[in-house]
Amino acid sequence: MSTIRLGDEAPNFTAKSTEGEINFHEWLGDSWGILFSHPADYTPVCTTELGTVAKYKDKFDKRNVKVVALSVDGLDSHKGWVLDINETQNTTVNFPIIADEDHKVSELYDMIHPNANNKLTVRSVFVVDPDKKVKLIITYPASTGRNFDELLRVIDSLQLTAYHKVATPANWISGDDCVVSPSIESKDIPDIFPKGYTEIKPYLRMTPQPDSK
Repeated sequence: MSTIRLGDEAPNFTAKSTEGEINFHEWLGDSWGILFSHPADYTPVCTTELGTVAKYKDKFDKRNVKVVALSVDGLDSHKGWVLDINETQNTTVNFPIIADEDHKVSELYDMIHPNANNKLTVRSVFVVDPDKKVKLIITYPASTGRNFDELLRVIDSLQLTAYHKVATPANWISGDDCVVSPSIESKDIPDIFPKGYTEIKPYLRMTPQPDSK
């Protein structure tokens, strides 16, 4: 069983999906990606989750994020279930769902937790950057549906902090003030952050979000 940690290269794989065969790294290209597993097709919580993801496509596209789902059910099951998702969630599924009947991808990404269920995947989430590095890992139990607004918030933070020398504080949302990286000396802040900063403590310095207008 694989152990994947933040900063590792996301394991590549080739698998069948509802949108044809996918080579994960090639499919991502220069995009960010979300790979998320659901326990099984034709289940209530998963139906609401995949319907939500379909409705959020514009929000993911705006952030250059591709989304792909996975369960251990087969392709025929996926295709039939998509019809139910479209009907009950008033949407159209617009992203691939991987068929992982042989558990190849599930085991590669450690998505099956035997003490929860020894056959079905838990609700794993992996966010991958354009360099194919794992930037976020979250695991939910089968009984708890994911908050996709939180995933968007985290992606906003990951993308901001990848290109600017800041971190994001508790409950940060895009547009809020950010934390100046501790590695930056106070004397250098004006050149790096022309919007100014507030020093609360020598180690806690806040600045307006660098890329906000």
